[in-house]
Parts: sequence; structure tokens; C-alpha cells
Amino acid sequence: MIQSSALNADADETPLLTLQDVRAAAERIGGAVVRTPTLRSQTLSEITGANIWLKFENHQFTAAYKERGALNALLLMDQEQRERGVIAASAGNHSQGLSYHGTRLGVPVTIVMPRTTPHVKIMQTERVGGNVLLEGENYDQAYAHARKLEKELGLTFVHPFDDPAVAAGQGTVALEMLEDVPELEVLAIPVGGGGLATGMGTAARAIKPEIGLIGVEAELFPSMYNRLKGTTLPCGGDTLAEGIAVFEPGEYTSRTLDTLLDDFVLVDEAALETALALLLQIEKTVVEGAGAAGLAAVMNNREIFAGRNVGIVLSGGNIDTRLLANVLLRDLARQGRLARLRIFLQDRPGSLYRAMHEFNAHNVNIIEISHQRIFTTLPAKGLVTDIECEARDRAQLDALITALRSKGYMVSQVELD
Repeated sequence: MIQSSALNADADETPLLTLQDVRAAAERIGGAVVRTPTLRSQTLSEITGANIWLKFENHQFTAAYKERGALNALLLMDQEQRERGVIAASAGNHSQGLSYHGTRLGVPVTIVMPRTTPHVKIMQTERVGGNVLLEGENYDQAYAHARKLEKELGLTFVHPFDDPAVAAGQGTVALEMLEDVPELEVLAIPVGGGGLATGMGTAARAIKPEIGLIGVEAELFPSMYNRLKGTTLPCGGDTLAEGIAVFEPGEYTSRTLDTLLDDFVLVDEAALETALALLLQIEKTVVEGAGAAGLAAVMNNREIFAGRNVGIVLSGGNIDTRLLANVLLRDLARQGRLARLRIFLQDRPGSLYRAMHEFNAHNVNIIEISHQRIFTTLPAKGLVTDIECEARDRAQLDALITALRSKGYMVSQVELD
């Protein structure tokens, strides 16, 4: 049986996870976490050319799969450890899962977060019972402080991913998927530190040895990809998939995944945004960036998944509403349904009116207009007009642009970065 303290041993000495460990975790946490559905998406299957099955882990109470591993680790502790309490460093879903189940079991939970953590994440963790301490300007500094308090206060540290007990709990996701859909042929699994992929990969490979296991990482944070493939791609940046944005993957999980994964793919920010928007528009379900990684991988690597029964984990749904709105609007812009057109006009009466006539003729809705006369390189009698507009689709927008140019207007479309 896995012991929660196994992480204290050297990673090379920690036994690899087994199906028995994952099955034991499933028995342990059964009834205390949501057995989320695995459902086929007809529309996404048609779009991708694969047979898509979605595992809705965003339906957990704290809206993420992290509850599974956190609870399993708590239940493996002895009474003295539980009475003393646990500690973790996290500004994400691990903090909420550990706080929720720790409070439910009467275990004091301390979470160390960087001072830069958004207030909403602090509130969400405190709301489910966690005691939040702010320390350091980044995760590494918060982590160091948590390990310091672990020793000083005699607390038990619960790592968000590099712990066999945590990974075993996460592996129960795969158990449920294969129980519900035995015909799954390949799993696309988000990878950050590697806990989810380690648990799911161990269980899936033991149950179905021929199953394909594809790790998915954000292109801006290819830390595990670098570790396993021997590459030196740069790591860092503002990724939508912050839940899998890890500079240093786990030692234990790296060793395990090196023997499990069949392939590893990276997804860029545009693919993550498109996948997130599709899941909301088609499946009417909200996911965070990391939760959209599996679908993004399938859409960007169709040759790997085409014609196969593909299992995708919607690993979490904790996304800021303002960020979600921004992603959806950007997706409309990529589709050509929203656009900002820059039109160069002469500064004389009626010039804007005549341009507006073309918008009316093509039934394109104008949302916002801004004039610029001063800060421009045009002659003094010229002006730049930016018009934000809404079209039915890209074809309708292109027809408008063509008509404007045929009337002598200089028109350009302001592109997304």
C-alpha cells in the first residue's frame, strides 16, 4: 500500500504506482467525490474526425479532479498526522481540494500562496476551510516557506503532484472512464507536474495494455516535454492553461511517465482558446485553460487521433469570468464574426457617412467607432477610423471589405496577436 510519506524518500527509490494502488484509492475515496460522467460528444466527434468522449471533472464540488488525490493522501495519514494538520503550497485547484476535504474530515489545512495570488483564489480556498498564508512573490518562494513551516510546526506536507498517494487518487479518473467506456483506444491527458498522467496512465495501461497514452502540455511551459524528450525549449509566459504551467515537473512523476506515455504533444495559446470556446458553445460546459488542453491536442494533431475512440479529461472549470469573456470574444474574432476594421478617410463632411452606407448594405452591425485625427502619420486632412463590427461569418465580413476597397477606401483588419 502507498504511504503518504513516500515522497520523503528519494524519487528513484519510491516504487512505481500499480493498478492495485489506484483501485485501493477508488475504494477509499468512493462516495466522497463526485463520480463524474463520461459522455460522447457527437458534434466534437464530427469536427475532429475522432470519436470524442469527455470526462466532466469540472463537475466536482471544487470544479477540478484535484480533490481525488488530496483526499486519498489525507485518508492514508495516521491519526496523529491528521490532528497536527497538513500544509501545501498552491494557488490553484489543489489548495481548494485539500482545504475542502481536510475541513470535512476535521484536519486543519494550511495553504501557503504567493502574495501575488489573485484575491478570488484566496477567497475560494478560505471559503472551503483553508487557512491561507501569503508568502513570497512566486510559487517557489511560497513552496520554500511551506516546507519550512512543515518542519517547524510538525505538519504533513501534501504535494500537488509529486506524491504516489496523490497520483493514485488522480488515477481513479481513468478507472471510471474505462468502466463507462471500455472501448476507449487513446487518452489525451493534460500534463503539468505529472500527477494526473501518472495515475491515469498507470491504471489505463494495466487495464488495457494496448491503449494509447498521449501527454499534453502548454507550448509556453514544456517542462515535462523537455524532461522526457531531452529538449531545451524555453519555459515561461502568460498561458491560459495556468493549471499545467509548471517550471519543474515532479521527479517521481517524470520517472513514471517516461515508461508510460506513447507520445507527447504541445498546444499553443490559440488552440487552447479555440478548444475552451468550443466546449462552452457546443457542450455548454465551462472549463479552465488546462481543462481544454486535451481537446486542443486532438484538434491540432488529427493524424494521431483520427478515427479512434478518444477519452479527454475536462480536468477543471475554475476560470475567471472576465478572462472567459475575453477568450470567447477573441474566438469570435478568429471566426470573422467580430472584427475591427481600420479605414483611412478624408476629413470632410459625409466621408464617414458614405463608408457607413456599405456596412448597412452588407448588413454588418457596427458596435463601436473611434476617430483619430492627431496621432497619425496621415496628412492633416486625413483621419483614421477604427470600426468594431459584428458579422454573420467571415464570408460576410470579406464581402464588406471587398466592397469598401472597390469604392476607393484603404481598409485593413486589425489582427489578434
